[in-house]
Amino acid sequence: QVQLVESGGGFVQSGGSLRLSCADSSGRAISSRYMGWFRQPPGKEREFVAAFTWSGGSTYYADSVKGRFTMSRDNAKKTVFLQMESLKPEDTAVYYCAVNRRGILSTIRQSDYYDYWGQGTQVTVSS
Repeated sequence: QVQLVESGGGFVQSGGSLRLSCADSSGRAISSRYMGWFRQPPGKEREFVAAFTWSGGSTYYADSVKGRFTMSRDNAKKTVFLQMESLKPEDTAVYYCAVNRRGILSTIRQSDYYDYWGQGTQVTVSS
């Protein structure tokens, strides 16, 4: 069982920055294929933000966050980060990290293919 815990959310003004963390308390996420960040804005569907493969290689970003958000990892600490810069009010959402064990690249942006999820952390950006 993979156990993920997000932290780092909060309230920030437009143009500000936040860094989210996703800690893998089980130590098993690293054996999955993909690790992703998703978000759910108020009253909307959950949407893809960013993801990478544990084996290295590319990191994938949603067009809406490309150039502003950076996903990274600390393998030793079993933690994944989402550095968010130049935040906008439309970035307001509950942010989730998740793991995808199936490893089908065409599904890396699809939340239905992620098997384990954290509880989420709220990010609120004021205008």
